[in-house]
Amino acid sequence: MRVLFVEDDPMNRRVVRDMLSVAGAHMAEAEDAETGLRMIDQESFNVILMDLRMPGMDGLEAIRQIRARQDDKSLLPVIVVTADTASRIREDCMEQGADEVILKPVAMKALFDAMGKMIMEHARRSAA
Repeated sequence: MRVLFVEDDPMNRRVVRDMLSVAGAHMAEAEDAETGLRMIDQESFNVILMDLRMPGMDGLEAIRQIRARQDDKSLLPVIVVTADTASRIREDCMEQGADEVILKPVAMKALFDAMGKMIMEHARRSAA
């Protein structure tokens, strides 16, 4: 499994990388949304983990750009990983095209549950 984590904080990337390595997943890292979008153009991923608050382009705009693509990558599962606990954050993310939202600090169970759910949903959509 190949996962792209778009996150500006290197410690958060390290923690998630360590969690994913336990499951044998490979994690590519982008420290900003622009780099993440370029990586999506150049590589194949099964899941995208997206931070919301980054310098430059924010995660919501990056999600909008992913969903606006004219290829199969527009359907990639996107899980928002955020420390934002505002009352509407989940709804805002889903309205912009996110598939799931998990909160920081990331718990391994929440991460794996969300990824499993998204991979199954993506497989269902792709088969339809």
